[in-house]
Amino acid sequence: MNTTFLAMSISMLLGIGLLLGLGALSILSGALNFLFVKPKIGIYKSQLGDKGFAFSFEWDQNAEPVKFDRIQIHLFNPFGLPAQLEITREFEASSQDFVRDLDFGEKFVEIINAKGINDATIEFHVSSSSDNVSHQISIKGKAFIDKYKNATMTIDEVRENFMVSKVKPLFEIPERTFISPPLPKSSKALKLATNPEFAGQFSVGSTEAAGASSVPNFSVSKVWIEPGCIVCDACEAIFPEVFEVTDSTCIIRPGAPMDDGLRIQESAEACPVEVIKFTRIA
Repeated sequence: MNTTFLAMSISMLLGIGLLLGLGALSILSGALNFLFVKPKIGIYKSQLGDKGFAFSFEWDQNAEPVKFDRIQIHLFNPFGLPAQLEITREFEASSQDFVRDLDFGEKFVEIINAKGINDATIEFHVSSSSDNVSHQISIKGKAFIDKYKNATMTIDEVRENFMVSKVKPLFEIPERTFISPPLPKSSKALKLATNPEFAGQFSVGSTEAAGASSVPNFSVSKVWIEPGCIVCDACEAIFPEVFEVTDSTCIIRPGAPMDDGLRIQESAEACPVEVIKFTRIA
């Protein structure tokens, strides 16, 4: 009898421990998802005048394969005037990260010029009418006004520089192994002192090393990333003021310096898949 009771007690304790472990794991997973995969809104320069609002919206399409087609802007301004305002606009549905430039009318002008806006809160609700999914993003009034008034990039420039169509890569997994296939072959090689191919060029007294600084620099008019980036970080390591490597691609930083063509060229030559392109100023 005592042995049976003891076995039942141990089984119950193990069951409770398993349930608590699964619960903790679920909470941890949700917290990580909230911290690192939460949606983001970008603010850009509108081409529609004072009533226009240009924005981008990014979210985890793998976790939420939905089409967003509506945005609401809420002003909460308890210490100013007007105290509250709400604007809703619908747009062409998108199942991928997108940018839009919409006319929000006179109410948007009231929000921008609201008394006490710096102490207010702006809430964005981006939703899907077909999938019944909504995301809320809040921002302080002062931060919103600063971003809105200091925005210099239009959505056309955003599409050209950042919103490269996200084609899901297809990988062939070798049979009975989890080792990924080798990187595409390239004639390019990183010109580093640790690379035996260029070791002589970095030695003390080397003619090439001494003459490298005499190569005249140049400026470029445009830098862009073509589809196919493998996020290897080589370009950002060479010129972080221009290149920013994200989780899925590489982008050109807003306001990036274009007067150091040699470093941009070095970054392009270091790219193993050769997707960095630039236009040199003659």
